[in-house]
Amino acid sequence: MPQENKLQLKPEDLKKVIDGLAVIKAILKPYLVTLTAVERQEMPRMSDGISPFVQRALDYAQTHTGFVPSYINIKSLKTDLEVVDQIAQIFRPIEQLYSDVNDTMTLSGSEAYVASLAFYHSVKQAEKMNVPGAKAMAEDLRTLLRGGTKTISEIKILKWIKAVSGRYRINRYLN
Repeated sequence: MPQENKLQLKPEDLKKVIDGLAVIKAILKPYLVTLTAVERQEMPRMSDGISPFVQRALDYAQTHTGFVPSYINIKSLKTDLEVVDQIAQIFRPIEQLYSDVNDTMTLSGSEAYVASLAFYHSVKQAEKMNVPGAKAMAEDLRTLLRGGTKTISEIKILKWIKAVSGRYRINRYLN
């Protein structure tokens, strides 16, 4: 069953989304930090699985203050945990939205790429048959395709086109 790409937004809806994102970014800007790649890599992370440990440690620290080292500020620990809870309420829906938008962009990009590869294959066949204009198009497209990050063999392209022609929407490009 072909998939329908529903992300072809009306220009006015696209503008609303972009404007809405700008509003969200402006509201959150004073509260957000930017870590360097090194900081992000070296910093211990509190995952969902660790959250109960942190909450329980806070509970114990608040009720058994004699065990709290002098360098730990319990109020700051509590504030940090509250921030995590607040940000999680924002992050989870954004993460799901990101995933949905990324999947739609991946599907659309893949379908456009496969259809373009099919066209390129057709132009190459026309070039072999000395069809006027085919050579210039084939050379131009070949240059752009080789400029990509990886070269794909023609056999792989044809097998992939054949394999996916019945899935998603690629069959609309293949008459």
